[in-house]
Amino acid sequence: MTMVVKPEDICSEIEESLIQSGLFSSAENGYGEANSWRISPEPYFLSPQEVQFFSDLGHHLLKFYTVCNQFYLDSTKGRIPEWFANYLDIGKPTELINLGRMKRFKRSLPGIIRPDVIVTEDGFAVTELDSVPGGFGLTAGLMSLYGGYGSPMVGEEHGGIPELFYEMLESVSGARGCKVALLVSDEAKDYRKEMDHLGNLLKNKGFPVYLRHPSEVMFKEEGLFVKEPDGEILIDVIYRFFELFDLPNVPKSDLIAYSCKKGRVKVSPPYKAFLEEKLVFSLFHHPSLSPLWEKALGIETFKFLSHLIPETWILDNRELPPFAVIPGLKIKGKGIQDWKDLYPLTQKEREMVIKPSGFSPESWGSRGVIVGHDVSQSNWAENLDRSLKDFTGQPSILQTFHKGKRVKAVFMDRKTRALEEMECRVRLTPYYFVVEDLPRLGGVLATLCPQDKKKIHGMVDAIMIPCAVADR
Repeated sequence: MTMVVKPEDICSEIEESLIQSGLFSSAENGYGEANSWRISPEPYFLSPQEVQFFSDLGHHLLKFYTVCNQFYLDSTKGRIPEWFANYLDIGKPTELINLGRMKRFKRSLPGIIRPDVIVTEDGFAVTELDSVPGGFGLTAGLMSLYGGYGSPMVGEEHGGIPELFYEMLESVSGARGCKVALLVSDEAKDYRKEMDHLGNLLKNKGFPVYLRHPSEVMFKEEGLFVKEPDGEILIDVIYRFFELFDLPNVPKSDLIAYSCKKGRVKVSPPYKAFLEEKLVFSLFHHPSLSPLWEKALGIETFKFLSHLIPETWILDNRELPPFAVIPGLKIKGKGIQDWKDLYPLTQKEREMVIKPSGFSPESWGSRGVIVGHDVSQSNWAENLDRSLKDFTGQPSILQTFHKGKRVKAVFMDRKTRALEEMECRVRLTPYYFVVEDLPRLGGVLATLCPQDKKKIHGMVDAIMIPCAVADR
């Protein structure tokens, strides 16, 4: 006879396991921290058709990165419009730009691809891409826990996130059994516990992975080393869990970059700040570039992404000629010639989002995101004005807002320990690991926020669960 486990007991068991693994904060040791959320007794279920969509999406996004990388390099040589690369280089130091253009790294791409996918009434919208993502260590832990209750996890057929993460780094290093330093900076400290968890999983499986703070790396002429009880270990590949805008604050970042330039260590993601800019979505939609994108991506991928990527514009403060309009941007059917025409928009008309494009501490974790219809008209105008003034140092984008559809989900109340139902909006974040030039889906994390929240991201009031395959 099969024992029936109560949903409340499942929540309690998952909570306790998460606390023991260091992935979660209990009520006693501080709810409100970055690693606290609402726990549901079940995963988020995807239909077989939705699972197929996410399986296909990885291949299209890898093509997108590949073409974006090639277009950038072609732009620097005048083979396509020079403004393509110029936009992507705004606000970045010359040394970093030159490092990203080195022939040694010509074909280097991010080893992990993570899109933010909003579930809408009509399907999905890919609102941005992250090539230095957090969350995959947490997703691995959640998949293991929820999978223990019988649900087939999306992505588990590829071996699981820990193994795929290591296989990706083997591909980057070009060596089987490569020695990995997983470097987590102070700026990324909120993710330290999940990286601890992932590193421990890998070490327990016998993989030579060493979680370190950048200051703990030792530099020698022959390469970079980490110290272990039985001696010093020469590192083959570094996974950099630090942002490129933060390099001045990362200890030994110059020595790490020097070793990378000299070929003494591989680094993933590569030092290519232009691949970490949200404004590339606006370049994808630019009408004069569309024929180039379609030819390079192929018709299938071009159409696939055209339906998924929201309309996006760079908040460029340079004056337009009298006969020009901002491509594709219209209000009440009228083309826009001046960004100031957007200042007085009504709440309904400003269903748009302002985001820092990248290379800024405000560009991740929804920190600098302004949802137009969620703020006052004066606040909207102030943020537009500030973003335009900051263009030459820190560009921002304007993007159409895609409203998530409402779904219902169950979670355990922290105080009463009883189950409650919540109306939510959902963001799905699949994690693709590029192994031998093929993107493999390792898992999908679902973040369900209360329906009245305009920004969907990890928060205390959100439910965070892995995705499973529905049996219908």
